[in-house]
Amino acid sequence: MLIKGFENDPLTAGEGLLSLPGFWPAYLLWLCQSEDNEPEPGWFGVDEADTDAAYEALTDEEQWPVFRIPFGAGHTVVVLGRNLADDAGTEYFVSHPEWDRHGYLATVDGHQAGPGLAWRELTHIADTPDPRAPGVQALHVRLLLLLPALGDADLPAEATGLVGDALVQVGVVSDEAPALAQALLQDHPLWESAGWDLPAPSPLSGGQDQFPGILQCDEPGSPRCGSRLAQGITRDQSDRLSRALGTWPTQ
Repeated sequence: MLIKGFENDPLTAGEGLLSLPGFWPAYLLWLCQSEDNEPEPGWFGVDEADTDAAYEALTDEEQWPVFRIPFGAGHTVVVLGRNLADDAGTEYFVSHPEWDRHGYLATVDGHQAGPGLAWRELTHIADTPDPRAPGVQALHVRLLLLLPALGDADLPAEATGLVGDALVQVGVVSDEAPALAQALLQDHPLWESAGWDLPAPSPLSGGQDQFPGILQCDEPGSPRCGSRLAQGITRDQSDRLSRALGTWPTQ
């Protein structure tokens, strides 16, 4: 597999790992960590051996797993395990065939950067798969894969229910799912929940029908704080990305 910027790295399609019994605790357990919670694989209904096996696959230095989440207008969120021996982490970015550079969302590692997605962006991406493109199509799986990049101080009341429903679909016992969903949505262990808003309109934009842009984050540690999500793209490409993210109506 070839991805711009990672041409010399041992990338491999990671979608096959989703069927491992311990995948979800291996991928999400750390996100439940807090002063009050000491998460364990049993929260996901699996044992430590299965979780350890999945974690080894996710962190394999010889095969870096890549999860592709295709959404509107040819865009794809890429979740890439950067399994360097001395600098391991997970990268979240947006790609498009027409772009020269990726749109940087978040990094989960010892030098973390985030958040990378507002809740409304996350759910819109999850709910708009592109079956013509390779990658993850199941809505509940897409939502859970994107969760670590989330950071939103204004979560709607239905957020816990939506995440809980997704957890049930990957095998979590229904009675346990609401509490686990709440734990996953509580304070992020790596960054603060953030406010999201559109940038102020430019006095040179010249017209009320222009798109106001794409949401920006007010958390200083976020790649999306005060900057465009994707650098070096045209206004038309930015407008298409805005629609694909659900920032702006399609009509």
